[in-house]
Amino acid sequence: MTYDIVVIGAGIAGLTAAIYGRRANKKVLVLESRTYGGQIVSTKSIENYPAAMGISGFEFATKIYEQAVALGAEIKFENVMEVIDGAEKQVKTNQTTHLAKTVIIATGSKNRTMGLANEEKWLGRGISYCATCDGAFFKNKVVAVVGGGNTALGDAIYLADIAQKVYLIHRRNQFNAEAALIEQVQAKPNVTIVNNAQVVGLLGDHQLTGLDIIANGTAQQLIVDGLFVAVGRVPENEKFANVVDLDHNGYIVANETCETGTAGIFVAGDCRTKEVRQLVTAAGDAAVAATHAIKYINQL
Repeated sequence: MTYDIVVIGAGIAGLTAAIYGRRANKKVLVLESRTYGGQIVSTKSIENYPAAMGISGFEFATKIYEQAVALGAEIKFENVMEVIDGAEKQVKTNQTTHLAKTVIIATGSKNRTMGLANEEKWLGRGISYCATCDGAFFKNKVVAVVGGGNTALGDAIYLADIAQKVYLIHRRNQFNAEAALIEQVQAKPNVTIVNNAQVVGLLGDHQLTGLDIIANGTAQQLIVDGLFVAVGRVPENEKFANVVDLDHNGYIVANETCETGTAGIFVAGDCRTKEVRQLVTAAGDAAVAATHAIKYINQL
């Protein structure tokens, strides 16, 4: 069986693309290696998507997932290994090979690590990449957040209502975050901002107990029970390098129609080259990619 559109990724971009495809009466398959919703699932409250203020990320993602399914999109939880171009695209997974007239890559991105030796060792033993997932484990304890963007400041604000004390460690002296978030974090009496600093070492035996940092050129230690890493995300596009062009950061290069350099292969969401990566731009990309995929199919 050949699908009209195979969407790789069931985040907001992928599910939105599926909705547009099904509304055009195209046969759509969505492939996802983890769970639907993408990174937004761990967000406690969405504040910057039109008409969805205050809804949780999980509820938001679930509504879109249910909408795609109700419209008839087929969703399978398989890990895509490779895409092969041809008259019919071959999408190879860890289970089988699916054929498609068009492919929309919407794989999003993954958490960026700090790049420290043995960082993985501390995952689940003091280090977390999701404050809303693991924050409750640190009630009335001392934690640190690393990062200076919206996610890091949002994590610090969230944790300030749970933990006894929160250190917000940022490598620069100015945050790259929305002004509203900066004001909120500055208003939290139990948040200590440590600028011009970076974590250089992790302390502890079986559980994280502290951090070695360099702040303003001076080495020091912070005693903490937990560390939440929010230093950005990186794309997972290496497996598609045979059919699409990647920029120097690994993002997929595409034009304004979200079509890549390979006819019939499109991209949407955080995995493509662009300046703004937000829910609303993910949905916008998906609408554009699906619309042009539909035009491509109709011209075959």
